[in-house]
Formats: sequence, structure tokens, C-alpha cells
Amino acid sequence: MDYGKYKFMEAKREHAARAKQKNIVVKEVKFRPKTDDHDFDFKVKHILRFLEEEDKVKVVVMFRGREVVHRDIGYRIIEEVIQRVGDKAIVEKGAGIDGRDMHAILAPRIIEAPKPPKKPKPASPETPATEAQIQ
Repeated sequence: MDYGKYKFMEAKREHAARAKQKNIVVKEVKFRPKTDDHDFDFKVKHILRFLEEEDKVKVVVMFRGREVVHRDIGYRIIEEVIQRVGDKAIVEKGAGIDGRDMHAILAPRIIEAPKPPKKPKPASPETPATEAQIQ
């Protein structure tokens, strides 16, 4: 085999492998301890939309200044988000502090559609009928 043909086939194989893989996208939604109810609902709707598109979502609670002392508020915000999107998401990584931010990662819950029941095959005219089928 000549080397040019080998390189061509190798490139073709790599291209096919790349086409089959799915890129994992992580969308980030930021909250603050003083985020109001309407803004909170609006951001939760965005999270649900991202999960329906099968993207992962990183929920971030940002603290500024002395807010970092009140970590319990951040945990409550993340727990409320998880509770609202619980039927559509799996918690991949729970709430954790990293510097002045608190993070949690949610992954979409994959729900497979139920398979329709198989229909029995009708008897083909080529097979002879048995006595049970005739009666």
C-alpha cells in the first residue's frame, strides 16, 4: 500500500470519529445572595432550557465583600435551584466553595422514550396453515 493512501484513510477515519462524538457544553448561570424572586425564576427557566438542550449547567453564587460570611444563604440558593429542576437534572457535583464563589454542577437527566410493543407477524401465505389455525 502506498503511504499517501494510508494517510488519506487515516484522516478519513479520524474525521468519522470526530463526527460521531458529542461535545459537552457547560453553561454557567450566576446568582447573588440578594437575587430577587423574579430574577431567580427567570434564571431557573434558563437552566431548564439548557438542560432540555442536553447541556450541563454550572450554578454559581457570587459573593462580594462581607457577603462571603453568609455561606448558608449560598447553600440555600443552590438547594432551591436543585429542588426546582430536580425532575430534569442530576446533581453531578454538589455545592462547594471556591474562593469567593460557590459552585454546583447539574447534568441533564436522560429519559429514554418507552419502546412501542412489538406486533406479532401475520402468517405468510407460503406457510401451510395448521389445523389449530383453520378451526
